[in-house]
Amino acid sequence: MTPTFEDASKIGNQFLDSSLKSFATVTKSAQAISNEASAYTKKTLEAGSAAVEKLLAVDTIEKAVAVQTDYAKTAYEGFVAEATKMAELYADMAKDAYKPFESIVAKAH
Repeated sequence: MTPTFEDASKIGNQFLDSSLKSFATVTKSAQAISNEASAYTKKTLEAGSAAVEKLLAVDTIEKAVAVQTDYAKTAYEGFVAEATKMAELYADMAKDAYKPFESIVAKAH
């Protein structure tokens, strides 16, 4: 059976509706990612400032090395945790953006 103009119009409308839903989801997810990135940036700047203050207050090389080592360890662990969280946010965004198209793809097969 060949598709009619009415069928094509219906599919076009479904695609448009799905596109709008997907765009709304991507926009919401992008805002969440932006908020998370801003919060992480603020947190790392505060931690860096605190580390500099501690470094300025030490009186021996050993203490300075200890402060720097502690800061580096904390910064690395925070980065790994944040990278994991951001990867999850991006993966969720991709899954949620695709969801509105699942029914159209299923019908096409």
